[in-house]
Amino acid sequence: MGNHEDIAKKVKELCYLTGTFKLRSGITSHEYFDKYQFESQPEVLYAIATELCKMIPEGTEVLAGLEVGGIPVATIMSQISKIPVSFVRKKAKEYGTAKLAEGVSIKGKKVLIVEDVVTSGGQVILSTKDLRDLGADISYAVCVIDREQGGREKLAAEQIELISLLKKSDMAD
Repeated sequence: MGNHEDIAKKVKELCYLTGTFKLRSGITSHEYFDKYQFESQPEVLYAIATELCKMIPEGTEVLAGLEVGGIPVATIMSQISKIPVSFVRKKAKEYGTAKLAEGVSIKGKKVLIVEDVVTSGGQVILSTKDLRDLGADISYAVCVIDREQGGREKLAAEQIELISLLKKSDMAD
């Protein structure tokens, strides 16, 4: 499994569900991508990460995996690309190091946000703001699936270019 069409077919087979689902954005959808189904399959996750590594913008110094789904993707991308990774919480923990971004430092670095599925882009926007406040230079986010529900445009309004491996339309019948 190495080409785009094979990956799209496998991802759809593993994680595309129909029914009634409330999304993080608050909207109700009749389609859902259960990303943990492809993230928990080593061969599929490796193929996805390999393709995403080909899309890493030049000059990227740190991959920033967003909690929870972006973390496994960013970890495998880091292994393949040899670019260090930071693990980004939705909010800083209140104990221990009390950090928002764990792992390699992001301050003053060109950081690529890594997410699994983007719908409205809300979490990417929130996390980018938090990381920029900590000194990260962020112009891009990469995701496995763009649901094509306005996320790309909302990210662009925040000066974040979305790079996606797959779009919902890639998995249409």
